[in-house]
Amino acid sequence: MKIICVDNFNKETVDDVLVCESINKYHGEKIVEFLNEKFSGLDSLKCYRLVDDDYELFKFEI
Repeated sequence: MKIICVDNFNKETVDDVLVCESINKYHGEKIVEFLNEKFSGLDSLKCYRLVDDDYELFKFEI
């Protein structure tokens, strides 16, 4: 599994950022919960998610 950082407002111009990869689901869920509690929120620009290994990061291209 991977932990990624995404735009909290789903803007199409903001790239996904890889935070961590090769993590198991149990620890990944705990880390994502911690990251969202400390560094995210309703008005925050960032949101952290746990995704499968085959998830492809979004990259904005013109």
